[in-house]
Amino acid sequence: MRQLLPSSMALLWGLQFAFLTPALALMLVDLFGATPADVGWVLALYNGGGFLASLIIPALADRKRDYLRPMLFCGVLALALPGVLALTSSLPLAVVALLVLGGPAGVGMSLFFAHLKQSGAGSQDVVTMRAIVSFAWVAGPPLATVIIGSFGSQAILLALAAVALLNLVTTGIAFRRNITLPGSGAGPASGTDDGPLASKLAVIGVVIAFTILQATDSSAVTIMALFVDQKMDGQLIWAGIALGVAAALEIPALLAIGRLSRSIPEKKLIASGCIAGVLYYAGMTFAADPIALLSLQILHAWFFGVIAGVGLTLFQKVIPRPGLAAGLFTNTRRIGAIASGPIIAFGSMTALGYQGVFGICAVLTLAAMVVIELTSRSSKASAAKEQIPAASQS
Repeated sequence: MRQLLPSSMALLWGLQFAFLTPALALMLVDLFGATPADVGWVLALYNGGGFLASLIIPALADRKRDYLRPMLFCGVLALALPGVLALTSSLPLAVVALLVLGGPAGVGMSLFFAHLKQSGAGSQDVVTMRAIVSFAWVAGPPLATVIIGSFGSQAILLALAAVALLNLVTTGIAFRRNITLPGSGAGPASGTDDGPLASKLAVIGVVIAFTILQATDSSAVTIMALFVDQKMDGQLIWAGIALGVAAALEIPALLAIGRLSRSIPEKKLIASGCIAGVLYYAGMTFAADPIALLSLQILHAWFFGVIAGVGLTLFQKVIPRPGLAAGLFTNTRRIGAIASGPIIAFGSMTALGYQGVFGICAVLTLAAMVVIELTSRSSKASAAKEQIPAASQS
């Protein structure tokens, strides 16, 4: 049970939003008659609400050092959301439900990883759980598409409710038995965890760097179909295949990263991911056929695996407040998605067209690696200065 339960929780929380996210726009149109403009502002409000919730709820959980109880609250909201959406045909009411229920419900995943950290989970444990979430995102969107295509948009609401109910059951079992991740240590951490918040410079540097990395990945994924249409005579199927290959390779990449984290420092793993990202984007700048496109997805998988897996553990190390660390890391993805707009706009105006976007992403990834390196050096220098006065007083 102690081995199965955390894995089940990671899978179910991953499925909850692997079902909802890709199907949301379609549901808004089919069930509520939303126009394309409506879809745009509704998704903006929904993501904005999720942004605020992922900062506020984990911060409150940090104060009480309790993450399972707020996870139960998120599970209740996740169960209520499809119920409300199924009972109304009003777009304004659906928007309210997405803001009040959907935004806070999405924090459950951040709280799950905060609970792992508080339980004493090591880097390999966290990365392994992240690999399970990735599996949910590989399986979830196609399964949601099959459900909608076979039974209609209403059916996905039933699937969401079923997953939410299972989430409540597994989280409730963990809460009652206080089950923690096996091999993670003696039990829940106490006191202030790893100490006070790291220097503001370190936190700001890491947040900026990973926002840049997330923005480049979001840009690359967003323009993939347009890039393939431009360079490969409209053979759009290769865009879907490429993204699918990258997502499938992400799982073994994360498992490998988890094992390597035992012997290789996080800083070196992150550097390897950034280098893979630079090579991927540089290669995509000149890719012109499906073979090159698919071959480069190996680098893409390693790059994103490092961002998703090692990035989360780095945040938890730099910010010793598990909820805040997970919340900030989650929001680098949201902010990165917003920042991808200007990257795409600027890159596509170059002489290379959509390939120019990949070129800019290569430069930005290199810049993010430099920021992480400078931040690391600054943090070490600050720590050394703090130790000198302490040594002189003793």
